[in-house]
Amino acid sequence: MEKIFNGESISILLFLIGVYGLLARRNIIKTVIALAIMQSAIILFFLTINYEDGRIPPIGDVTIHTAVDPVPQALMITAIVIGVAVTAVSLTMFISLYHHYGTTNWLKVINKRRED
Repeated sequence: MEKIFNGESISILLFLIGVYGLLARRNIIKTVIALAIMQSAIILFFLTINYEDGRIPPIGDVTIHTAVDPVPQALMITAIVIGVAVTAVSLTMFISLYHHYGTTNWLKVINKRRED
């Protein structure tokens, strides 16, 4: 019997929470947080998609049939670094927008840009 709460189902739930955060909130900080949640969900999904019990890291004297493929882990480490950079740039842009327009609301920023 397969577990209901595995990595794939939790990652899909987290991704949907992130989508809701993008669609339902107008606050720029909450939008950046929602994007970070979506990124975490994607990383969790890719790390758990081919999970099998009994697999071990490919270090030392290991047969090919019991070793885990290290490529997804390496790619997800790269995705984490890129995600941190995207979050940092997003927050830097938010600080600039906040100093220029004085609000954290997307719609107010758009309206103030039209006035300028």
